[in-house]
Amino acid sequence: MKKIVLFSLLTVFAFTTSCKKDAKDKVEPTTEAEKAVKVKFALSPKSGSTVKGNVVFTQLNGEVEMTAILEGLNSGEHAIHIHETADCSSDDGKSSGGHWNPTAQPHGKWGDAAGFHKGDIGNFTADASGFAIVNKTTDQWCIGCGDETKDILGKAIIVHEGVDDFTSQPSGAAGSRVSCGGIIK
Repeated sequence: MKKIVLFSLLTVFAFTTSCKKDAKDKVEPTTEAEKAVKVKFALSPKSGSTVKGNVVFTQLNGEVEMTAILEGLNSGEHAIHIHETADCSSDDGKSSGGHWNPTAQPHGKWGDAAGFHKGDIGNFTADASGFAIVNKTTDQWCIGCGDETKDILGKAIIVHEGVDDFTSQPSGAAGSRVSCGGIIK
């Protein structure tokens, strides 16, 4: 009986010692670039719509990933953009200003050699029930870095009723603003 108790104690001791060692061996981020920065916020209906949703921006290793989950849309294509200010106080969403364009480029499709706004996220499709998920990852944005040409804090996400044509200046003729949310910590 003493051997069983002694063996059990040794096993417990060995297990707890190895767990402590494993905890010490975990690699923690050592630089700011390796630490994830996250901003989550809700989108509210605008212009008499029922469009709402949630957006998460995550910055890790020099890239920002955006995931927007939307509902209440008409089925089909819609545009989504980053606008100049996090002010979503007006009923039509126009208090958020125009497209965020910190590099003074013409409006266009993301990555177009002729130019594009850093807020020109693009178009997405809502399913028959009005649901959509929009994803975008880029190194052209940052969260709170202070670089005026990349920092998305203090801006807004706007969902439009229509489709961005990628040519009309200055905003792509995407129609009314049906949902808005401020990118703030």
